[in-house]
Amino acid sequence: MKTSIIGYPRVGSLRELKFASEKYFKGEITIDELHQTGAELRAAHWKIQQENGIDFIPSNDFSFYDGLLDTACLLNIVPNRYQALGLSPLETYFAMARGYQGTQGDVKALAMKKWFNTNYHYMVPEIDDSTTIRLAGTKLLDEFQEAKQQQVATKPVLIGPFTLLKLAKYTGTKQAADFVGEAAAAYAAVLEQLNTLGAEWLQVDEPALVMDLSPEDIALFSKLYEQILPAKGSVKVLVQTYFGDVRNCYQTLQALPFDGIGIDFVEGKESLALVKQYGFADDKVLFAGLVNGKNIWKNQYKHTLGLIEQLNAKVQQIVLSSSCSLLHVPYTLKNESKLSDAVKRHFAFAEEKLQEFAELKTILGQSNPYAAAQYVQNGELFSGARFTANEAVQTKTAALTEADFTRLPAFGEREAIQKSKFNLPLLPTTTIGSFPQTAEVRANRFAFKKGSITEEQYKQFNLDRIAECVARQEAIGLDVLVHGEFERNDMVEYFGECLDGFIFTEKAWVQSYGTRCVKPPIVWGDISRSKPMTVEYSAYAKSLTSKPVKGMLTGPVTILNWSFPREDISLKDSAFQIALAIRDEVLDLEANRIEIIQIDEAALREKLPLRKTDWKSEYLSWAIPAFRLVHSGVQAETQIHTHMCYSQFSDIIRDIDAMDADVITFEASRSDLAIIDTINECGFQTEVGPGVYDIHSPRIPSVEELKQGLKQMLDKIDIAKLWVNPDCGLKTRGEKETWASLEHLVQATEEVRATL
Repeated sequence: MKTSIIGYPRVGSLRELKFASEKYFKGEITIDELHQTGAELRAAHWKIQQENGIDFIPSNDFSFYDGLLDTACLLNIVPNRYQALGLSPLETYFAMARGYQGTQGDVKALAMKKWFNTNYHYMVPEIDDSTTIRLAGTKLLDEFQEAKQQQVATKPVLIGPFTLLKLAKYTGTKQAADFVGEAAAAYAAVLEQLNTLGAEWLQVDEPALVMDLSPEDIALFSKLYEQILPAKGSVKVLVQTYFGDVRNCYQTLQALPFDGIGIDFVEGKESLALVKQYGFADDKVLFAGLVNGKNIWKNQYKHTLGLIEQLNAKVQQIVLSSSCSLLHVPYTLKNESKLSDAVKRHFAFAEEKLQEFAELKTILGQSNPYAAAQYVQNGELFSGARFTANEAVQTKTAALTEADFTRLPAFGEREAIQKSKFNLPLLPTTTIGSFPQTAEVRANRFAFKKGSITEEQYKQFNLDRIAECVARQEAIGLDVLVHGEFERNDMVEYFGECLDGFIFTEKAWVQSYGTRCVKPPIVWGDISRSKPMTVEYSAYAKSLTSKPVKGMLTGPVTILNWSFPREDISLKDSAFQIALAIRDEVLDLEANRIEIIQIDEAALREKLPLRKTDWKSEYLSWAIPAFRLVHSGVQAETQIHTHMCYSQFSDIIRDIDAMDADVITFEASRSDLAIIDTINECGFQTEVGPGVYDIHSPRIPSVEELKQGLKQMLDKIDIAKLWVNPDCGLKTRGEKETWASLEHLVQATEEVRATL
């Protein structure tokens, strides 16, 4: 059986692309040196896949920032404001991704959203009425030829026209249907070029097909490909789906002249049933997504072979595939020197998944696969107990009642009590929590972990930074302060390290967006808290000022969603275990006179099922209660904040309100403050702070720009409920831009207050 990878991680096993890109942004290396790093990474990725016998190796899955942004640039979807800067193609690309503020002009970045149900973020293509979609770039063709020169035959990968048009933002009167002809012609031109270059396959990624589709959606999809596929020539076209099943369009896919159809059998709940019910066309190849591309646990060969047996009864041609791109898992276990072999044997990162493909190919090639040594060894791994259960945690979780999820008194009464207690001005100003993680801050943490400084030295450094940060926040006039989070490496990893039941890696980095990478914790066993995690630093910050200081926590849903979860218990049970641990921390903060506590749920929407019919039953029915469990035990006077970012929230806004927080801050600046219309329309009771500027862009917003944003908010949000803040934490920004931006934020707020 042949094997296929949908996509491969691209930042480098040691984040080589991240560091090269950041040096380029600072002017420390040339564009040629940046391109050289990219070329070296691509060559390494192709080589290791080839060495593991992968038959369908992807090209054009590499990106300097984002694959959908690459597709937009390839197809001339570049808004005029970026073209007008007069920059080089790569600089224009980065201006779209990061914003630009310099001699050529001042533009914000494109909007950024979560990629379906993952923690990866994509740049939202922006199409206006003057946009002409056409093949304008050569990246896909160049990388195919680059691989060919290295004796690697690849299948070029391109995000499909249906997904592109569904995810794009339309700023004029034209909508997706108005661009069908141009989009189809552009993709047909890609096929024509690939014919000339001798490509055998083109993979078009259409993950939007696993969403709820209307008849109009299916008609749009069909119309696109009815115009594209006649240009196939000798190139075979694989339509690749992932993150779910294609129940709304399975028969449409069978009817269109695709040569291959990629279907996810990991997250696709109905994928196997669809094949059994409708069969599979004999003239098409099924690329069966059976190796999980989103989690790090070893593949259970018994389960995989069982599925293949069932598929063989209905399908003539099968290729074994990953369920999605391996972009969502770390590179390799080879970099993990501190994990024991007893632990590592349960994991498969990207490189180890390639080895699983090789083993499965060997097993399936034998007359009796179940007697193969690799199959037997894999079975032994899954037959034993992995950890010792924590019976106390399991008992506590099982004993939860409805009262544990309900905070009293109700919101209206609490709001009045808190306004009287804190006596904050109208439009209170604050930040989301973190301040810049400078080289000195990172060096201090690294020195402590390495053992070259004592715990006392490590803590004193952090206390000194906290004192400086609190004093400076006071000096510029912020109303509600934070301690700065100098002790934290990551908003999830830090808490995982403080909780029992997690396992941590050294270098298992996963790309979140652009140059931002995270090291997700691994939920190994039952979760509990053995001691306070944040009280010492928060209490110290509070002792330095008469102003309120927020205690900063990460919520249970985000901790779970930004970790690699267990597969032996439900997500609900894991979330409730984490919620009980964070609840203990909330109560300890309150006992130490921390009167405002922020519990971030940045990833609340991330694991929302892609089909609306599953939202309540499979996710919101436990995700919202998990958050309520965390704060239901605090006093009425204690103000609970939460924060959410870079997702589409309008369709679950009532559920967000039902979290029963006192204040919610949203990312809003990159989405042109669209969230405020939804807040206004639904009668949102929670006080809100839509972010007034984008912290992921290096530009400094002007006072006038911030005032305009505030005035736009005040047109639709009750002034008594509006907070003023950036749209996210500030840890990734530089000191200079951070403080300049915050000074402008405070000045803009004061000037708006003066007009009231």
